[in-house]
Amino acid sequence: MVRFAVIAAAVVLLLLTAVWAFQRRLIYLPDEAAVPSAAVVVPGARDVVLQASDGVRLGAWLIPAEEPDRGLVVLVANGNAGNRAARVPLARALAAEGLTVLLFDYRGYGGNDGGPSERGLAKDARAAQRYLVEELRVPASRILYYGESLGAAVVTELATEIEPGGLVLRSPFVDLASVGQVHYPFLPVRLLLRDRYPLAEQLSTVKAPVAVIYGSDDSIVPPEQSRAVAEAAPTLKNQVEIPGANHNDPELLHGRALIETVIALADQVGTTS
Repeated sequence: MVRFAVIAAAVVLLLLTAVWAFQRRLIYLPDEAAVPSAAVVVPGARDVVLQASDGVRLGAWLIPAEEPDRGLVVLVANGNAGNRAARVPLARALAAEGLTVLLFDYRGYGGNDGGPSERGLAKDARAAQRYLVEELRVPASRILYYGESLGAAVVTELATEIEPGGLVLRSPFVDLASVGQVHYPFLPVRLLLRDRYPLAEQLSTVKAPVAVIYGSDDSIVPPEQSRAVAEAAPTLKNQVEIPGANHNDPELLHGRALIETVIALADQVGTTS
């Protein structure tokens, strides 16, 4: 019996060690392939190269607003999978409503160097915001941060340091451990995680107006977590639940309710900034 217990403990230790070592491969699911030039994907768009504070160079696309131009820019922080090419329908829909859009890929995504991590993605988001302010001369108050799932945590962390005009959080989670525990209930996720993304805690300190949108049938981020995030926002302007929508359904990628949620916040920001 003692021998069995020792073997079982060794197996558990090996399992936990493997989870610690390879967990980022479970969290981050990049499409590493290089993407085409911006003009090929969206006529009139242009390629941009961002540089993070640690020297990592990031590919990005700037999609211009159609007329009438609202004079606002949407900085889009992607979720954990794919690359910026998958967000083109979102960018087109927002541009058609008079919003300029910056799509960028994190390190390790879309042909970029490096590997993703919480600290690395924070640097990448700052590089995107810095480009808009320093290169395009867009006032910070005229920028909307749009975060998709994991990207919602990325832009919330950014907003704690550099406040935007507004913050749109699509399918946000309370923190990464909370959503991880849903999918890996047999593991001590909170003890093992290297990347934390404490979204709700950080959002509680953000004064910018916030809109939260999520699906009622989300199988990746439970809707009750998105509702908890909305409750944590000091300045919640809108909370939209899309009935029957799952995490990657078109309604939550570029659907009309999603676009209208962004536009409603843009209108509020446009009248106050």
